[in-house]
Amino acid sequence: MIRRAIGLVALVALSSLAIADAPPPNMTTYYFGVLVRGPKWSPEETPERATIQEGHLAHLQAMWKAGKLVLAGPLMDDTEWRGVLIYRTKTLEEAQTLANEDPAVKAGRLAVTMHPWLVQRGILPDPLEGKAK
Repeated sequence: MIRRAIGLVALVALSSLAIADAPPPNMTTYYFGVLVRGPKWSPEETPERATIQEGHLAHLQAMWKAGKLVLAGPLMDDTEWRGVLIYRTKTLEEAQTLANEDPAVKAGRLAVTMHPWLVQRGILPDPLEGKAK
């Protein structure tokens, strides 16, 4: 009886891992990023901050043109959370690497964490559609 129970628990655990690896057919995985205040964040307006912001916006534009970034934008309340990003890449690691290349992240003005996010197919643009995943 105990062996059956242990076997059943193991089977359920393994099946949930398989589900995590392969989304249901009507869903697809995007990577949801949260931009937060970094260790060098400051509200002070300086020429250095303006240069970093220009680089940040240029990076986002380049990621969008490359078909990696689906959308991005700032949050308008004054909290630790500064903005959101949604990437459509092949892996979480790729999305995190691309987000880490942002000049504002490199400068320590922002920090970013990426999270896998299941979205119903067709709701958001899918730059990977038709490409090998």
